[in-house]
This record gives sequence, C-alpha cells and structure tokens, in this order.
Amino acid sequence: MPAVAGTPVSYTLKIGDTRVPLNELIGRVVQIDFDGVIRCIHCDRTTSKSFSQGYCYPCFRRLAACDTCIMSPEKCHYHLGTCREPEWGETHCMVDHVVYLANSSGLKVGITRGTQVPTRWIDQGAVEAIPLLNVATRQLAGLVEVACKQHVADRTNWRTMLKGDIAPLDLVRERRRLLDLIAPELAELRAEHGESAITEAQDEGLALGYPVEVWPEKIRTHNLDKTPSVQGVLQGIKGQYLMFDTGVINIRKYTAYHVRLQVHGPAD
Repeated sequence: MPAVAGTPVSYTLKIGDTRVPLNELIGRVVQIDFDGVIRCIHCDRTTSKSFSQGYCYPCFRRLAACDTCIMSPEKCHYHLGTCREPEWGETHCMVDHVVYLANSSGLKVGITRGTQVPTRWIDQGAVEAIPLLNVATRQLAGLVEVACKQHVADRTNWRTMLKGDIAPLDLVRERRRLLDLIAPELAELRAEHGESAITEAQDEGLALGYPVEVWPEKIRTHNLDKTPSVQGVLQGIKGQYLMFDTGVINIRKYTAYHVRLQVHGPAD
C-alpha cells in the first residue's frame, strides 16, 4: 500500500492499474475476494505460491532482490563480485543508507535507503522515528545494525504495534545513548572504510499518526489462502495492515494475489 506522510498518513491500495484511496473508506464495509490466481510481480508467471512477498520460485532463486543479504545486509557480497545482478546492486546496495531508531512496538533499530525515508518508517507502523547514522552502502549499514543489535531490538512486534498504545520515547536521548554504546565498533568501521563512510545524523525525529477509528482489543488475522473472502468494517490502517472489525490483514503479504475489492456502504 503506497503511503504518504501526513496527519494522518494517507494510504492507497494498488489493484492492477487502479489506485484506491483507503482513508476515505474507514467506517465502511469493505470486502476483499481472492480469485485463486497468483502472478509473479517480476515475470508475471502464474505460481501456486508466492515467495518473498510476490515472486515465483525461479525468480526467488535468481533475483538479487530475493538474496539472503536482503534480510541480512551485513552479508552483502557485491564487493566479492558474486552479486546475482550487479546493476541492481549498484542502484539498491551501493548507495547511501540510513541507520535509524523507530518506536513501533517499542524502541528498535533499522536500516533503509536514504530515498526510503519516511516510507520505511510508515511501513513498520512507527509512531516516531529518527535517523541515527548516514552510511555509504547497504553492507556498511548492516554492519552498524549488527553493532546496535547488542543493545536494542531490530524487529517490530506487529501485534503490539497494532494495539495502538505505544508509549512515547525520547529518541534524541536514545540516539545519543546508542551512539555512545557503539562508539568502539564505529571507530573500527571508520578505520576500515573511511571517516566519511559513516557520519552522525543531525536530523530531527518525525512523529507519525495513522488513520484509525477503533484499535483492536484482540488481534485476529485474516488469511486469504485459507479464507479467500474477507469482509468487515474497515476501522483503521497502520503499517501495511488493514484493520477490520472482523480481524486484520497484512496487505503486503498478498502483493502478487489477484483480488477484487468491493465497498458495500457505511457500517450499520
């Protein structure tokens, strides 16, 4: 779901060539029907199962976007000359990245390309986030993240994130605290890669609000593979989740699925 930062975040849902504004559907009865067809988002091949959020198995095995270093960026092997797609690596990995702190289900560290701020924060459902360091490559960002993970979580608890009662944090103070804790590791990385390869971010943090009317008290999930028709009153949107009165659904998980969206009208 493409999203634009605002008060609140503004969401659209891409279905084929159509973009459906979602914020205006909150409070209405929405139905999603999966027609049983899954097509690879890269080659358009029909596949019985989606891999890595939208790919067929051959593309999953072949594309750089599906390599193990995507989940573990410190394992990037572009510099060894073994990247599956060197041109893709040049535009996605050998570019400036940001190591950041976010508050989505509590404090966490993450990385993203510089051009993906604040999109990445929205995708994770962060209520606030702040850049920590600017780094020269994805691998270097991953190495910094490894150092940070000794002191702070690197994953979001999506169930906690969807409950909406996330306590605010002083991210400026947390940034300073973490920089002090990882100072020895940063010194080693700068000695190897150059002082300019890792610089402290000076940006202020960003607070984010989401279009939610009712927060779920108990998290129930919809699965289109098991129940191909989902219907309910759309009560909110956060991260990549639609929140219905009947349960929540992670839209990104079904990126390659052919679905039909119907809006039946306002809730009774």
